[in-house]
Amino acid sequence: MTDRTPASARPTRHHWRRDLVELAALFTAVAVADALANLVVHGPDGPVLLVASAVALLAASGFHMWWARRHSHAPPPPPTTPAAGAARAPAAGRRTPAGGTLWRMRTTVRDEPGSLAALCGALARHGVDILTLQTHPLAEGGTADEFLLRAPQELPAAELTRAVASGGGRRTWLERADAHDLVDTPTRVLGLATRTALDAAELPLALRQLLGRCTIHSIPATTLSGRPHAGADTPVEGVLEETVMRLRDPSGGAITIERPHLPFTPTEFARARALVELDARLGPRVPRSQDVLTLPEGNAITVRRADTTDLDAARAMHDRCSERTLALRYHGPVSDADRYLGHLLSPRYGRTLAAWTASGRLVALGHLLWDGDETEVALLIEDAWQRRGIGSELLRRLIEMAGEAGCDSVYAVTRAANTGMVAAMRGLGLPLDYQIEEGTLVITARLEAAPVDPDRARQEVRTERW
Repeated sequence: MTDRTPASARPTRHHWRRDLVELAALFTAVAVADALANLVVHGPDGPVLLVASAVALLAASGFHMWWARRHSHAPPPPPTTPAAGAARAPAAGRRTPAGGTLWRMRTTVRDEPGSLAALCGALARHGVDILTLQTHPLAEGGTADEFLLRAPQELPAAELTRAVASGGGRRTWLERADAHDLVDTPTRVLGLATRTALDAAELPLALRQLLGRCTIHSIPATTLSGRPHAGADTPVEGVLEETVMRLRDPSGGAITIERPHLPFTPTEFARARALVELDARLGPRVPRSQDVLTLPEGNAITVRRADTTDLDAARAMHDRCSERTLALRYHGPVSDADRYLGHLLSPRYGRTLAAWTASGRLVALGHLLWDGDETEVALLIEDAWQRRGIGSELLRRLIEMAGEAGCDSVYAVTRAANTGMVAAMRGLGLPLDYQIEEGTLVITARLEAAPVDPDRARQEVRTERW
């Protein structure tokens, strides 16, 4: 760090040449004054010479003052460069948006020189700070510019939109942002690619985080009856239609992404297709971590992720379950229960947890299913292992997964007579909403309202013993 001495404390350099000039000027002035005095006293034109000397003296004084200001003894002032770490003073009339509101904004501008500068100028006049900027070229011409803005808290969204319009922006879209949006786009895309590479179930979540608020549907290649699905016929290169994006699912079928409030750009389509291609190259994969838990009665069970490789074990568990248990889980004909397993165990449609006994028997399944904008949880416990705390433990872990995935809420579809499922949902310690329609009970847990308390959840496992 460099110490800087203020200008007032610096020693003044002595200019000896200037002193010599001033001394010579003084002697010259005295000599001239003496000569003029003699002429005034002894000459015939004394009054005229007196007036002329006064004019000459005034002219000399004015010249001296001008020359003294131009050649001052003081050294020139140091440059006003701020020291390291010092904040720059805001321009006059500009409101500093420190601690303001974060906004994500997209607007379309003309593809002409100066268009973006005019838009930035309109934002600056309202004290809006541009944190990040991405430019998306459009197929029909022009560009869609995506901004992350920090605006003064007192600036309403309507006024911000009008400012963008005055700067030449059109088809403007605006929504609130948070601290997660401060991560630059390349870093965010690399993080999403890493999550997708580790877990095939992350692909729909990665697409949603990449594209913002949108609805994602995974369409299987065939229906439950084995017939080809009409919406699964998608070309390899995908289809982009304004607010709808269709991509071929590597596991079969198609992935449909809809965002009615904002059309997709070719750049977004290319990024989404790159994530899908990465998933296709890596093939089926599920993390194989597992936990061994001891139930209150002393039995040990192993909980791990399940996928389609566990299909035979799941069918065998179906065979050991009673018709009532299967009916409470699938809400339909018991004979169709096996048809759902391929869909439920596929990581494309969600995440599944399985509980295994020490002898290697599958006795429970817990599903976290992506349902468009919503998330469903479901449990199936083999009759002989019910009311031992397995269901509550699986449900607690599924809720934690939903929170990590950024879900705001989860819902469970059951029947009012299923007291075990109701008790397990209540044991989470989360705010619950109940909706009953024709004997079907839908319980919605709001994850953003209160965090899951693991200690309380474990206590409920021992007391409810579902």
